[in-house]
Amino acid sequence: MSLGNKLADARRAKNLTQEQLAEKLEVTRQAVSRWESGAAWPETDKLVRMAQILEVSCDYLLQDGVDEKGNPVKAPVTRLLKQAQGKRVKLTFYEDDSGMPAFHEWCVIQDFDGAWANVEVVVNQKKPQKNEVRLIPLSAISTITFLKDGEAARRSPLELS
Repeated sequence: MSLGNKLADARRAKNLTQEQLAEKLEVTRQAVSRWESGAAWPETDKLVRMAQILEVSCDYLLQDGVDEKGNPVKAPVTRLLKQAQGKRVKLTFYEDDSGMPAFHEWCVIQDFDGAWANVEVVVNQKKPQKNEVRLIPLSAISTITFLKDGEAARRSPLELS
């Protein structure tokens, strides 16, 4: 969410008009309007004063992933991830600049927290007891395919090293 949207939401939550906030900041209503529309940015001293008036943190106004009090907000866990937890699924990964290869793998999502998941994968097909747990960024997952009950998982031709 942009600074302007956060500013407008916080102002409305305090039941202030643009004119009232402008008076408190000793600026014009048009200045507040430009800030809220994203056409301009407030000066640092105005930003600090705004945060005080609106009872939010400067971090909240300036950063994504921060609540009104400046505390980090965990990424929302989707219903799909909740359904996938503890079940055999096939994950397809993006190939990205970090060097993570694109591959498909049958695995079990053990748990997840924020932007990361613990995923158990079979490293050696001939010794299925030998599994490896990997910490994987959720942003690296392209697709999740659920294994139907009673369906045998087929190993991808691309083996993990």
